[in-house]
Amino acid sequence: MKKITLFLSFLISVFSVTAQADLKGLNINDNAPDFTAVDQNGKEFNLKSQLKKGAVVIVFYRGQWCPYCNKQLKQLEDSLSMILAKGASVVAITPEKPENVAKTITKTKATYPVLFDDGLKIMKSYDVVFKVDDITIERYKKFGIDFAEANGTINGANLPVPAVYIVKNGKVIFRYFDIDYKMRAYVVDILKYL
Repeated sequence: MKKITLFLSFLISVFSVTAQADLKGLNINDNAPDFTAVDQNGKEFNLKSQLKKGAVVIVFYRGQWCPYCNKQLKQLEDSLSMILAKGASVVAITPEKPENVAKTITKTKATYPVLFDDGLKIMKSYDVVFKVDDITIERYKKFGIDFAEANGTINGANLPVPAVYIVKNGKVIFRYFDIDYKMRAYVVDILKYL
């Protein structure tokens, strides 16, 4: 029975990685697509306007239910003063509905803008979003994670690669893009590029 369970887990991870393999994300020196969305405080965030103040660290995360995401967002919050001291800012983007963004804030104590990507427009423009396959959807449901409930019917069973970009003067100057959701950009690496 253990062998069957391990084999099924392996197949699920292979299907999940295959679904993401076509994603490329933005590259260094690419123009960063502009976007506008509302943050957790109801305030409008516009990338182009924020870039006038300095570099922007853009973080795509899966949801408040993801322990790897929460750890990353908490580390960014813990290091926020160092990022701000370099004249930069941080923004996090998720497919989750605003009420779940509020759960992220509670778990991570994030004070930087966290944006709900309504209709996945931002994620699509940065080429980081993928459709979750049916096997993975059912697997997550067993853990109490229902993407239609978490993301709403418009965003549905779609997730971002947990990518990080640093944008300065409208161009990507740092890129972290790994389809393995357990791997994340280190704050120390982000700080080197600010």
